[in-house]
Amino acid sequence: MSDAVTIRIAQSFSEIPAARWNMLSGAAKGKRGSAYNPFVSHAYLSALEESGSATAKTGWLGQHLLMESADGQLQGALVCYLKSHSQGEYVFDHGWADAFERAGGRYYPKLQGSIPFTPVTGPRLLTVTGQDGSPVQDGLAAGLKELTRRHDASSAHVTFVRESEMPVFERAGFLHRTDQQFHFLNEGYGSHSDFLETLASRKRKALKKERRTALENDITIDWLTGSDLTEAIWDQFFGFYMDTGGRKWGRPYLTRAFYSLIGERMADDIVLVMARRNGRYIAGAINFIGGDALYGRHWGCIEDHPFLHFEVCYHQAIDFAIAKGLKRVEAGAQGEHKLARGYMPVTTHSAHYISHPGLARAVSDYLVRERRDVEETAEFLAEHGPFRKGERQDD
Repeated sequence: MSDAVTIRIAQSFSEIPAARWNMLSGAAKGKRGSAYNPFVSHAYLSALEESGSATAKTGWLGQHLLMESADGQLQGALVCYLKSHSQGEYVFDHGWADAFERAGGRYYPKLQGSIPFTPVTGPRLLTVTGQDGSPVQDGLAAGLKELTRRHDASSAHVTFVRESEMPVFERAGFLHRTDQQFHFLNEGYGSHSDFLETLASRKRKALKKERRTALENDITIDWLTGSDLTEAIWDQFFGFYMDTGGRKWGRPYLTRAFYSLIGERMADDIVLVMARRNGRYIAGAINFIGGDALYGRHWGCIEDHPFLHFEVCYHQAIDFAIAKGLKRVEAGAQGEHKLARGYMPVTTHSAHYISHPGLARAVSDYLVRERRDVEETAEFLAEHGPFRKGERQDD
């Protein structure tokens, strides 16, 4: 890295002009088929902060690495937080923390290079589009290690990393961890019926019945995007989120203000799938629209109906992706139940730098076994997918 390039730390996105940030790869919205990822946009990240969802008070203290040239031009960045807990990450290290602290160590604080509450793979080592970003990426990885030392933190974790970025982290001494999600891949289908024709007969019949059952009791589905996303709609969706999130997690992560901010700043990048019955909405799922993908995030409901969750979160997402020509649907973390609905196993990646040599050795040994288990599980699940032989999706 040139002496003319320096790294500084920003604690808040209010310190970073949106136009400068969005010059980085994947952050500036491009045409369909581009690398645009809504979760690394300034609009999304600043909304998390300004809404009080991801702040020092909630255990997410901004420590964003900004690589700048001598004239102050932003050359690269890594979204990062200093954390006092392991909540809202979806790559679980609670076992590592417990083991280290039982041995007399101090696991927190740690550094977390991720998008809060968002288990979506995307660019983590952001660089200027159209330039050779390799030196910048190497500098950011080295900078994260130095920041770990300065904070006397136990570790630094960069989660949901693109596989193409993993060699940068591994060269810098980070450990490689894998996990699994389930994604739908759009093979150029003209309709949902075209997709169903690729399934084994028994699976196809089961899904048709499931969709019919979900919409019984006079339930209808609306897609809401852009100007449809009024404050009244957000009030209703937030009610779903709080009801379901409160029962599932105990304390939902996102505030009501977050939805107002993203509705104001990126409404065209959002589609709410809302279920209506007896003249009112009873359930909904929020999805974000990327350059070539639909990202399902979370859902909620105030009435329980058989298979409605699958319809709102998975089947409707497939319908939308096919209608809009999107290449895939990423439906969030975990969930082998997605397999029968056309979502196939995909490997996710994360990078982990452990400061303590003994803990690093123990974690490294564990990750060798875990990576093998993830690979074997993915192979098994792929063999038992719903597709007819010879027509199974591959990522």
